[in-house]
Amino acid sequence: MNDGSPIPDVSPDDSLLKGLEVIERDGSEIALVVENGILLGIITDGDARRAILGGKALDCPVRDLMQRNFHAVSPSISRAEVLDLMRALRVKQVPIVGPNNELLGLHQIHDLLGVADRQSHAIIFCGGLGSRLRPLTNNFPKPMLPVAGRPILERLVLHLVGHGVRNIHLAIHFMGEIIERHFDDGRNFGCTISYIREEKPLGTGGALAFLPQGLTHPVLALNGDLVTQFDVGRMLEAHAEHGNRITVGTRSYVHEVPFGVITVDNGQVTGMAEKPSLRQDVNAGIYVLDPVVCGRVPAGVPVTIPELIQDCLLRQEKVGHLPVDEEWMDVGRPADLQRARGLE
Repeated sequence: MNDGSPIPDVSPDDSLLKGLEVIERDGSEIALVVENGILLGIITDGDARRAILGGKALDCPVRDLMQRNFHAVSPSISRAEVLDLMRALRVKQVPIVGPNNELLGLHQIHDLLGVADRQSHAIIFCGGLGSRLRPLTNNFPKPMLPVAGRPILERLVLHLVGHGVRNIHLAIHFMGEIIERHFDDGRNFGCTISYIREEKPLGTGGALAFLPQGLTHPVLALNGDLVTQFDVGRMLEAHAEHGNRITVGTRSYVHEVPFGVITVDNGQVTGMAEKPSLRQDVNAGIYVLDPVVCGRVPAGVPVTIPELIQDCLLRQEKVGHLPVDEEWMDVGRPADLQRARGLE
């Protein structure tokens, strides 16, 4: 958000010359077109150059060349999410607006755009029925349920793209056409999206059989109902560093037993703990898979990733884990969705 410096704004009747002056004034490379506090459009340095090359006069009003379709965010969007959006769309600025499009500020990015494209592909499993979230999912796929004004799946896609993963496959089944209409080929989200259309549910691993042949880099695999800011680079680096066949993202889960727990031996009480807490590592639904593992999945046969993990263990292949310490929430139940939406 702005650090106290003036917002680079112009009125719709200001000239192109005035717009250029504002764009160059503080190196922001953008002018925000504002009338009565309402953001009407934006002009970038590229827009201004193209206008001049196209024969526009310097006294031309900026309303004639401003972009009316632009990306903006609300002030409630977290910094990490804004960075994801910037990286995904490859933009340097994102305006901050209120509910009636009133201009509140401007997010800017400078050196944070230097995220190199990664060669890894990602697959997101989006085909589940979402039975536990009915009636919300009676006629709507669970991954498209909104959280803070943005579909869960869109958040995942933008997060991956923001970390350089631009080849994304969506495994769809229930109401998959809604997902396809929203994302199309991915170009509006800064990536290439292809679809694996399951004629019948194939579990959390069956769609892996339909990934492109000949992949040479690890594959990121995610459940489509996660709200998370996990570190994509750290996951991929840990997988490579340890030479794993599969790396599983894990979360620490604490369960407090609501009773006193006793331990017994040979009919005698040997100890007692009052309402102890039990801590376990649980599956976070985020994986890195060696392409060899994907190649083992038979086409059209339901398979789960836990089954693939068990198969690797039987083969005495390395299966590692990495704690997901960043924001993470599995939106599988109504209470989880309420919590993700900040309503609990």
